Amino acid sequence: QVQLVESGGGLVQAGGSLRLSCGASGINFSIYNMGWYRQGPGKQRELVADITSGSGTNYADSVKGRFTISRDNAKNTVSLQMNNLKPEDTAVYYCNAQNKYIRTRAYWGQGTQVTVSS
Repeated sequence: QVQLVESGGGLVQAGGSLRLSCGASGINFSIYNMGWYRQGPGKQRELVADITSGSGTNYADSVKGRFTISRDNAKNTVSLQMNNLKPEDTAVYYCNAQNKYIRTRAYWGQGTQVTVSS
């Protein structure tokens, strides 16, 4: 049974920081590309950042220079360090895992709420 469990969300003032973590179980973590997505109120889900199995990274323009994604293959975790948060970063953040060989084999976490107050 595959599980992705996010943690670290919460309420923070603009300019503050949060660190999200996602723990994965039931998959061979080392062959999965991992990503963080978010869905704000009334918006579509969008990619925030992703990291390949080889630790190559990609960021949405809106978070470049503020967010950093990282992974620990020994602990089966992926993290998102979010600095200089803005009210527009308010969203539910979801962890995603995608098998790099079988792209249709993908999984989602349940999401964690991030709220940034102005």
